[in-house]
Amino acid sequence: MKIAYFDTIAGVSGDMTLGAFISAGMPIDALKAEIAKLNLDGVELEVKHVQRNGITAVKLDVVISSQQTHHRHLKDINNIIDSSLLHTAVKDNAKKIFMEVAKAEAKVHNSTIEKIHFHEVGALDSIVDITGAAICLDYFGIEKVYSSPVKLGSGGFINTEHGKLPLPGPAAVEILKDYPTVLTDISFELTTPTGAAIIKSMSGGVLSAESIKVNAVGYGAGSKDLSPLPNLLRIMIGELAPEYQEEELVIVETNIDNMNPEIYPFIIERLLEAGAHDAYMSPLIMKKGRPGILLSAMTSRAKLDAVTKIFFSETTTLGVRIQPVGRKKIERTQCEIETVFGKIKVKAITYDGRTRFTPEYEECKRIALEKKIPLLDVYRALENILNSKPE
Repeated sequence: MKIAYFDTIAGVSGDMTLGAFISAGMPIDALKAEIAKLNLDGVELEVKHVQRNGITAVKLDVVISSQQTHHRHLKDINNIIDSSLLHTAVKDNAKKIFMEVAKAEAKVHNSTIEKIHFHEVGALDSIVDITGAAICLDYFGIEKVYSSPVKLGSGGFINTEHGKLPLPGPAAVEILKDYPTVLTDISFELTTPTGAAIIKSMSGGVLSAESIKVNAVGYGAGSKDLSPLPNLLRIMIGELAPEYQEEELVIVETNIDNMNPEIYPFIIERLLEAGAHDAYMSPLIMKKGRPGILLSAMTSRAKLDAVTKIFFSETTTLGVRIQPVGRKKIERTQCEIETVFGKIKVKAITYDGRTRFTPEYEECKRIALEKKIPLLDVYRALENILNSKPE
């Protein structure tokens, strides 16, 4: 999987993002050509190489030669993006980033997404920064973005059209709610709303011990000297080893002590038919020493209503507990292979670059009944065949 990792050494902003991508190999002429598709008058990109604590980085500035006399609403910005000849993926990502800013600004100013005025963020330079970030992601073929915990400045103020605002900026904090952050003692706006929105809308979270093969590294420079901290954003572009797949599921469960146990196998079948990934029972000792059953089902949120209805319609429960749960799973597919029993379906499981095969129970059961041989013998024969199968 092709990824971009944002290492927020000194926070993140729109111009630092573009500078880091250019440093990593984004051709400046190609970026300018794509930005020109926005049909913005009086906009130029200036690029230069600077040193930050001995590290060479790209400093990008958006130079506006035409005077801007009006603010923009979200629909105005979306119209600029939609009317351009940019790739659909670029348009979608740019609008997604702007939506994060709009939601935060609306919340901070007690307004609505439709009514909010984009002041600094709606200026031409931020339209260029946000759309430029989407262009760079598209150019490098980035499938997913990750970041370090985002650095924030504190203990000072920033000047805005609303007057002095405390650090970290209210809009940036609002955008980064529920995202890992680090509050520093640096009294400077390390992370702007634009930078925060790029991270929040594009990132899949932070990385821990994942295996990455880095293909390119770029450094984008901020304007202010923050010595001894280098005012840099580092972007690493590379391949993330697909060790497992991640998904968010929910567990639906209830305790039952007053139901005929013969019904449980039927309920398990109904839950699986309704879309549960798994359904199972665990023995319990309940109040007054009664034996009971914990009935559980794991499902996606899309199938939650269907699964919950089975609990209420097929059991004696009066309530269920619903808890979110994360699941990591390794890649698996179903395929057919030729055996002494003919063609059979098996599960192919891929992990750490290797693939192993396991027989499916229903297939083994079918063969055992058709051939009139013990089920255990079928399993043993198939496991010998599958274990000797070349990858």
